[in-house]
Amino acid sequence: MTTGKINVSVENIFPLIKKFLYSDHEIFLRELISNATDATLKLKHLVSIGEASVELGDPMIEVKIDKEGKKLHVIDQGIGMTEEEVKKYINEVAFSGAEEFLDQYKDAGKDAGIIGHFGLGFYSSFMVADRVDIFTKSHKDAPGVHWSCDGSPEFTIEPSDRETRGTEIVLHIAEDSTEFLEEARIRELLQKYNKFLPVPIKFGMRTETLPKPEGAKEEDPAPTQEVDDIINNPTPAWTKKPSDLKDEDYKAFYRELYPMQFEEPLFHIHLNVDYPFNLTGILYFPKLNQDLAMQKDRIQLYQNQVFITDNVEGIVPEFLTMLRGVIDSPDIPLNVSRSYLQADGAVKKISSYISRKVADKLNSLFKEDRENFEKKWDDIKIVIEYGMLSEDKFFEKAESFALYPTVDGTYYTFAELQEKVKDAQTDKDEKLVLLYASDKESQHSYIEAAKAKGYEVLMMDSPIVAHLMQKLETSKEKLSFARVDADHLDKLIQKEETQISKLSDEEKDKLKGQVEEVLGEKSSYMVQMEAMDSNASPFMITEPEFMRRMKEMQQSGGGGMFGMGNMPDMYNLVVNTNHPLVGEILNTKTGKKRTRLISQCLDLARLSKGLLKGEELTSFIHRSYDMVK
Repeated sequence: MTTGKINVSVENIFPLIKKFLYSDHEIFLRELISNATDATLKLKHLVSIGEASVELGDPMIEVKIDKEGKKLHVIDQGIGMTEEEVKKYINEVAFSGAEEFLDQYKDAGKDAGIIGHFGLGFYSSFMVADRVDIFTKSHKDAPGVHWSCDGSPEFTIEPSDRETRGTEIVLHIAEDSTEFLEEARIRELLQKYNKFLPVPIKFGMRTETLPKPEGAKEEDPAPTQEVDDIINNPTPAWTKKPSDLKDEDYKAFYRELYPMQFEEPLFHIHLNVDYPFNLTGILYFPKLNQDLAMQKDRIQLYQNQVFITDNVEGIVPEFLTMLRGVIDSPDIPLNVSRSYLQADGAVKKISSYISRKVADKLNSLFKEDRENFEKKWDDIKIVIEYGMLSEDKFFEKAESFALYPTVDGTYYTFAELQEKVKDAQTDKDEKLVLLYASDKESQHSYIEAAKAKGYEVLMMDSPIVAHLMQKLETSKEKLSFARVDADHLDKLIQKEETQISKLSDEEKDKLKGQVEEVLGEKSSYMVQMEAMDSNASPFMITEPEFMRRMKEMQQSGGGGMFGMGNMPDMYNLVVNTNHPLVGEILNTKTGKKRTRLISQCLDLARLSKGLLKGEELTSFIHRSYDMVK
């Protein structure tokens, strides 16, 4: 038996590992399984290039719990180690055997699929174990080896009677970590971190029901057999070529990733690139609701099929974090800050590639089946709009597939929309004015008035629409958006011709004073006397576009430099001086009747705007009944 000290730069490496290197104790199993996978893939590679002459078989990794003996076993049928290799790779903590292996065989097979870093990863096992034993036998003609360490820098190494190739790691679980002796807990960890590892992982046995033999009676029980319980899928969809997968395969994989999701994804995007970085994966567009904060199922990051995290900020463009799926890349640095990720050259390229790939996929879906794309627009628009706001390159690409639906359900690209409305909706200053609604029901009267004039009204109701409109207005020349209730139509799209008022300036001033008197001093309405078409409403309530939009932008994040987010809503009361009823109000002899007419007109305007509620609505109803007696 040989004894010695682990060659480390500090004496107390294990407390450091426990305290600083790994914040989450549960990842010890991920590291051990990754090492076992590494050892298996190394052997497969050596056999494939003729460097190892062994019968490979169907190697698997086995995890076993010995609850009574308080032990956890991780067993592989991989490359194994000689005594010299144990001393080198286990005792020289900071030295990575995988790195040396890759250097040695890098020209023999570029896609060997090595995980590799059998160094500090192995020592994470001391976070949960009082003692760790390694029983290993190399694929070479060398005797077995038994290495043991109790968590101090002291270790022992001696011959082992192990006869089969591979490595068995035995963790003697510490008293404060007995949760890792529970089957449910280990199964949870295996499914979390190792669900898609490329080597089958056995965890106990399960009962499999077999088909009944011919001639069996209905009441006869079906025969069963005990089979290995393989808890992972070694060949997940993202490791395959898109040409080898059907739409059903992608949907099945989505259900495998998110078993609690009952809705099918809208569509998928398969990522596959090997230069200038390695990246594979599948992203899904889920059906999104307006409450983005409720997003629970997120994109999962893997490295060589080992689960790392579902926090992909800094790796995936921010607007795509609302998607679901898998990204697998060995080129993403781990355990680094977000600011480091954002500054890393490879990560920037990966992020830009994902963004471009998503844009290209959306464009092809739009071109191939526009009808279907339009049907899904409401479910995906928030992602696309967010992307247009946050990334200029995506904004440029989105020009060809971003849609602008009307209140009547017609969908236009921006170029199509521009062509459709330019004649009718260009004002006297050569500016194109795009009218929109955010609520078809509450803004119905305004919408109908706009349609009566031959105008198109867009339906723009996403939470970030105010930001998007500002982006479009600043990136395009002579363009503005106006909500249909922001002002009366003649003001929203001003033409050369101006309406002549039937009332003189003195009469307008007199009428304005009468209306303001009925409103009272505490009124939040700004009274405007406007000469409009005589068929337009006598009283109309509008919301100034700028003030309302700034308020909306602050409430949804951003645009709050004017501090408008907490301001009360502001309204204009527009009085149509050309309407016959307005003339009647002005000429009414008795103050009582005039007040009643003004109040009725005002309440009707408020009612059409959805502003008449509570006691005021009740009073309006009673007054209306009295008027029709």
